[in-house]
Amino acid sequence: MMNRLLRKIREKQEGITGLETAIILIAFVIVASVFAYVVLSAGLFSSQKAKEAVNAGVQSTMSTVELKGNLIVKMENGLVTEIYFCVGIPRAGSSVDFSPWSANISPLVISYTDADTLIPSVNWTINKLATINADNILDANELFQVIVDIANSGNISIGAYDSFALEVKPADGPVLPIERTIPGRVSQYVNLH
Repeated sequence: MMNRLLRKIREKQEGITGLETAIILIAFVIVASVFAYVVLSAGLFSSQKAKEAVNAGVQSTMSTVELKGNLIVKMENGLVTEIYFCVGIPRAGSSVDFSPWSANISPLVISYTDADTLIPSVNWTINKLATINADNILDANELFQVIVDIANSGNISIGAYDSFALEVKPADGPVLPIERTIPGRVSQYVNLH
């Protein structure tokens, strides 16, 4: 009788070993699920940051100013005095402010460089060719002609065979670079395709 009782106790101890194994297995599953949650959360956070970076890049490129047509220079005594070019907004672009100088502050800056000269900000004005409102903000479906006054912008001397570059720098968005070379034979107005 005693032997039978001891055998039953031993048999019941085997069940306790199975229970302990089940508890350990459940603990592993819980730890694995917490680890998976942490990994997924980190992945979602990093993908959200990547999405924000892409959206910021798209917003930056959407306010691009693009050159519409040719660049024309006005020549007097063999030297460039004014540069004319037209700008517009691409189809998916956003508006760009072309307000004139006010207390030495302008939302748009045009700079000039050549082999000998660097002028961070030259004098310029706009002529509204096609507008949908009366403000100085270049919107979609509008066309502004920009006139850069070279004669009154500093010690600039552009003649035949000289190369120069202009950079149109809006407050937000990429820079519009314009590089041209004056041909050898010039007239009063020269088209620099």
